[in-house]
This record gives sequence, structure tokens and C-alpha cells, in this order.
Amino acid sequence: MRFSIEEINNSTALLPNISLGYELFDVCSESANVYATLRVLAQRGTGHLEMQRDLHNYSSKVVALIGPDNTDHAVTTASLLGPFLMPMISYEASSVALSTKRQYPSFLRTIPSDKHQVEAMVLLLRSFGWVWISLIGSYGDYGQLGVQALEELAAPQGICIAFKDIVPFSAQVGDPKMQQMVHRLAQARTTVIVVFSNRYLARVFFMSVVLANLTGKVWIASEDWAISTYITKVPGIQGIGTVLGVAIQRRRVPGLKEFEESYIREVKGSPRSCPEGSWCSTNQLCRECHTFTTQSMPWLGAFSMSAAYNVYQAVYAVAHGLHQLLGCTSETCSRGPVYPWQLLQQIYKVNFLLQKDTVAFDDNGDPLGGYNIISWDWNGPEWTFEVIGSASVSPVQLDINKTKIQWHGKNNQVPTSVCTTDCLEGHHRVVVGSHHCCFECIPCEAGTFLNKSDLHICQPCAKEEWAPEGSTTCFPRTVEFLAWQEPISLVLLTANTLLLLLLVGTTGLFARHLHTPVVRSAGGRLCFLMLGSLAAGSCSFYGFFGEPTVPTCLLRQPLFSLGFAVFLSCLTIRSFQLVIIFKFSTKVPTFYHTWAQNHGAGLSVTASSTVHLLICVLWLAVWTPLPTREYQRFPHLVILECTEVNSAGFLLAFTHNILLSVSTFACSYLGKELPENYNEAKCVTFSLLLNFVSWIAFFTTSIIYQGSYLPAVYVMAGLATLSGGFSGYFLPKCYVILCRPDLNNAEHFQASILDYTRRSGST
Repeated sequence: MRFSIEEINNSTALLPNISLGYELFDVCSESANVYATLRVLAQRGTGHLEMQRDLHNYSSKVVALIGPDNTDHAVTTASLLGPFLMPMISYEASSVALSTKRQYPSFLRTIPSDKHQVEAMVLLLRSFGWVWISLIGSYGDYGQLGVQALEELAAPQGICIAFKDIVPFSAQVGDPKMQQMVHRLAQARTTVIVVFSNRYLARVFFMSVVLANLTGKVWIASEDWAISTYITKVPGIQGIGTVLGVAIQRRRVPGLKEFEESYIREVKGSPRSCPEGSWCSTNQLCRECHTFTTQSMPWLGAFSMSAAYNVYQAVYAVAHGLHQLLGCTSETCSRGPVYPWQLLQQIYKVNFLLQKDTVAFDDNGDPLGGYNIISWDWNGPEWTFEVIGSASVSPVQLDINKTKIQWHGKNNQVPTSVCTTDCLEGHHRVVVGSHHCCFECIPCEAGTFLNKSDLHICQPCAKEEWAPEGSTTCFPRTVEFLAWQEPISLVLLTANTLLLLLLVGTTGLFARHLHTPVVRSAGGRLCFLMLGSLAAGSCSFYGFFGEPTVPTCLLRQPLFSLGFAVFLSCLTIRSFQLVIIFKFSTKVPTFYHTWAQNHGAGLSVTASSTVHLLICVLWLAVWTPLPTREYQRFPHLVILECTEVNSAGFLLAFTHNILLSVSTFACSYLGKELPENYNEAKCVTFSLLLNFVSWIAFFTTSIIYQGSYLPAVYVMAGLATLSGGFSGYFLPKCYVILCRPDLNNAEHFQASILDYTRRSGST
């Protein structure tokens, strides 16, 4: 401070024709601090402190104060100076609380706020992945507020504090409190320990650590002890592990060493005693106090030099504020009263370069400077430190060269400090206990994935996506339906087309031989309705291939069901009619004539078909089948299908067809003794048996399998049913027409009827 003031007084550019004066106080205790503060506030001339209603015109002995050097004293001094708005610039008080302008309106500092130091520490911890730490603070505002700020900032960054304690003000090496603290610290099993402490209590703490032989740790140092030789001189401290820390950026005051040497030579050249009765308040009065020489002059270490540079900045900030306030030019400054509040306003506005560093203050009175990140380096008993990086402020950003660090472990490996190692990919964390850093790893369920932004919750995939168990991402679902080009589709389409061609060919064959006995005995023109109904059922199968649409969903099942119902109705009525002709025409002639005259066969077929048509209409109206995307059956697939596949409408129509099948079987069974050319019992039984087996197989399969090939199973069952009906009823007749024309004549049929009549008469 003396050097800075003399440098300014000798300057012609800063405060020309103005000389700065000063007083120095030793504030080694709280009482001395209060006394010095009151002396500063004493009025000019009287030396008394007078309380006034309006302090704007208060004229004190001094206009600005540099210091004190720690937070506890600074809080007291800032509280006393605040009402007078006297500028106070501290060079080492870094507590966050002092940035509160409502409480400390006149406080500024040239050391960064602990807010930025804490942010730098958290970034340092995060950069190495250290999330399971212990936290030690020192008694007082500096340590306790620093611990509180670090604790508040650590939690949102995912850092857990396993153990926290405060070194008492009265702590002594070996006392029970310190022994218990170190013992609990060892039990916490954390690799990294943050010590946010002033250097005096930090020394007591580390002496206790060495005494307890607590080694193999990584220690994170706050700026007050990070590069202090007061700590490094603790016996045995080189064995505690790796020490990383946040330190004030290294700066040197140019010319300070030469100033001290010249001062000593001057003092030694003309020593004199203090006049009797004088008050030795400054070093300029009691010169005999200085007994050291240029050879024995104390050397300022890096820590002290950083503090000295902060003082250097503070004095120059006051000088620049005065320069602006007094309206100084290059030659002179105006003379007039200077009130502290006026100077405070100007100091907030200063912005100048000092040794290539910008000196300025933000709205909280904090400087713009940053930190060095350092690492202790031991070469035997010799201690030094290595600057491994830097931390800028506003915002805090870290830049570290990790290769410069000498770790205490084997192979210079970076230590880890976690409660639980990271989970495998796709496993989410389930917190165990009170710390979120301690967790169990559980794989995400199928259909969910682990978002790396939140490792505790498995996020569900979108509707069109899927994920296997333990996945970190979702995958697009595969859309499946019974495509036309599928091999099974090609086979079924070929078979259905062949069936349709056979039906068309049979229709043509029957039309050509319409009046022959075989066609007439098969039903005559009724055969065309039967063949047409089978063809309609066959055409419905084309709707089962390709992506489902509204028309295909509406038509494919009802059209098949209606076509097969019409065929069964015709077959039933045809069988029943033959039974009436051969068995009941003579026994119940009235019924026979009524049936024949009123076209009973046609009316019965129409009625049965109409009933089934109404069932299909009800089916389509109430249980309307529409295209849908099915997501539930297979996690990785989207099945395109029609809704209401096995709805109540489908089951109602299917039940009606079953009743028609039973009726057909009953009627054909009644005619099992009819003439050979009219006996359809065996063929119909075969057709109906194939029908029942096909649908039993379909329903069994649909219970077991719900995939995209289910429509193919339905088509197989339908093809088997239609093929059975065609082959059982029409194929034998086609064989006779094409291969045995000798049996397709009236004589053969009459002979067959006579044979039936003979057998009936004999029985």
C-alpha cells in the first residue's frame, strides 16, 4: 500500500499536484478492527465521531479504506462504514454475503467473490467425475458461508456430500473434536475432500489429518490456503495425497522489491528513536522497529504477492476515482471538499489498465478477474505448485491441462470418487438411501428407453416406436400386413384363382349340358346360384391381401360368409327336395304338391339367404370392420388389420352357417338310401367334414397366433371350405359329364330309379 501511494504521488499523469496520505492499522483482533474503523470515521480536525441526521455532508478523517484482510473483520467494518457510504475495498475478503448491497452498500473488493470460487470448484469436481465428496469448512463467515454455497450448488450438479463438518474456532491438534472429525471423515469413504477454510484453521485440520495418518485422498483447496506456505510447512503433509486448489491469479507488483530494499537502506542510514510521548501509528515514525537488513528481508511468497497485487489494484482504484471526482487534467486537479459517497460513485465507474490487467467493478462491487487452478508438487521435502489451468468469471468457465497433474495413485491414474459406479447403458438408477449418488441399476422395461438427460426415469417410446429391454434409444416399428408379394400370398392367390377358374369352367360346362340328366338331377338352374355363391366367396379372398382399406374391410368377411350361406342353403334345400320326392311324395302327397306348386325350394333358398344377408347388414352396422393399426400384440411391430375380426357379428353369421351345415348334413343323411345318381350323402359329408376341420384349425390358430399372417390362415380355411363344397358336390358330376357320358342319359337314371323302387318295395 505504501509503495502504491508513493508511486501515485510521484506520478504526473494520475492526480497531478495532489498527494495522498494514509494511516495503517493492525487489525489482528475484532476489538482492534472496530477501533481502527472508528478512527477512520472520526471527523477531520476533531478526531470525534459525530452522528448526524444527514450524512451526505459528513467529512471524515479519510475518504476511503483498504482492507481488512478477512471476511469476519470485513463484515464488521463494512457494516459500520455502510451508513456513511465510505468506500471500502478489501483485498482478501471473498465471502458471498459481502456482495449484498442492501447490507454493505460501500463494500468493494479486488479479490473475486466466493460465489465464483464455489462455481469453479464444482466445475473442477464435475470435470473429473467426482460426485461423492466430503466437505470441511472453517468456523466463521468465510468457511461456513463457503460450505453453504458449495452445498447448494453441488446438489443440482449431481454431486453428493457424504460428510460435512466445521473446524471450530478453538480447535487444537489432538483434541477430541478434531479426532472425531477425522475419524468420521475416514469412515465416509470418499476419495475427494473439499476444504473451504481459512489458512489458520486449515493448518490445525491438516495437522490432525497427518496425526491420524489419513492418506490417499484428493484435497480441493480454497484460495485462502491453496498456495499458503503456512499449510505446506505442516510436518508430514506431503503424504496426504493429491492437492488441487483454486488460487488467486498470480501477479507481481513491479518495483516493490526495489522499494523495500531502498527503504531499508534509508532507514539503516539514519536511525532515530521515537520522540517521547509520541504515538507510533505508522512505520514512518518508529523506524527503529525495523531491524532487518536487505540480506534478511522477508521474501514474499506467491500467496502474499497475490494479496499485495490486490492491494495495489485497490489503491489505484481509489486514485482513479479521485482523479475523476476532482476533474483532473494532465497538469492539475481542482481543489474542494471530497465526501466519501461522491468518491464511492466514481470508484464504481473506474475502468483502467494496470500492468495489462483491467481494473473495474460490477454492480456488486466485485472485480472481473478470475482464478488459477493449481496442483501441489513435491520434490522430496521441497514444495512448489503447478498452475494447471484457469477459471474465468461471468460466466465461470474452466480450462485445465490434466496432463500436468501428478496423482498420488499407481500409474498416475485419476482417482475416482463415486458412491455407485455408473449403470450400464439402458439401466436406470433407483436411489438407495438419502443420497441420489447411491443407487441400484435396473434395466429399462421393453417399450421404454433411458434418456441420458435423466438417468433415473425410463421414458416410454412413441406409439410408432419400440425398444427392447435395457435400451438407450427407440427404434421404428416394422409395419406388417399380408402383402401381395409374400410367398404364402402367392400360393394362396394361385390356389384361389384356380378355384375361381374351375367354378367358371364348371358354370360353362353345366350351361352347355343344362338339359342332361346329370345337371337336372344336380338342381338344374339352381346350380348356377350355387356356383355363383362359391365364386363370390372366392372373390372375397382377394380383400385379405395388401394393406387393409375401408372397402376391403367391409366386404371380405361378410361376402365370404354370405356366399357360403347361399351355397349351403341351396345344398340343404336340394337335399331336402330329393328326400321329399322319393320318400314323401306318396306318403304325404298334399305336402309334396303344395311344396311343388308354391316353389318351395326357391322360397326356402331366398328366405335362408335373406336371413343371412340381414345378419351381415347388422354386422356391418353395429360391428363395422375398419382399417386399424394394432400395437399391443408385438412390441416391435405395427399390424395393419381390420377391426372386429372376431366380433359378435362375425360369430353370429358363423353360427348361422353352422346351423345350415348341420341342416345340410341332416337332409343328405336322410337321403343316403336314394338312387345312386341322387345320393349326395357321402360327398356332402366329406365337404362338411372338411369345412368343420378347417374352421376348427382357424380358431385354434387365431388363439395362439395374432400376427400379420392370420388373414392367410383365414383364407386357407375359406379355400378349404369352398374347395370342399365344390369338389364334394360338383366334381363328381363334372366327371360324369366329361368322362362317363354313357351314364349321362335317361335310360341310366331310369334304371337307377327302378332299382331304388324294387329295393324299397322289398323292404
